[in-house]
Amino acid sequence: MTGVDPSRLDDQQLMKELETIHRTRHDTLLYGSNDALRAHNERMAQLEGEYLRRNPRRLVSAGRTREGARERGCGETGEA
Repeated sequence: MTGVDPSRLDDQQLMKELETIHRTRHDTLLYGSNDALRAHNERMAQLEGEYLRRNPRRLVSAGRTREGARERGCGETGEA
């Protein structure tokens, strides 16, 4: 594993790691080697898994659910 075990990070460190990995995601996808992308995927999954473990009752926006997406989609067809 690359990096510190996410369970050993405090909340502030975990958020900093998540912000960094999300910021570098696009470049890794576009320009990273297969090994770099694989490592990035694994680390992201570890960090996100730890965040979800710590925050099982996190705020979920209604617009980010399937139902909310369907409701948004109804008004975006461009039909008059």
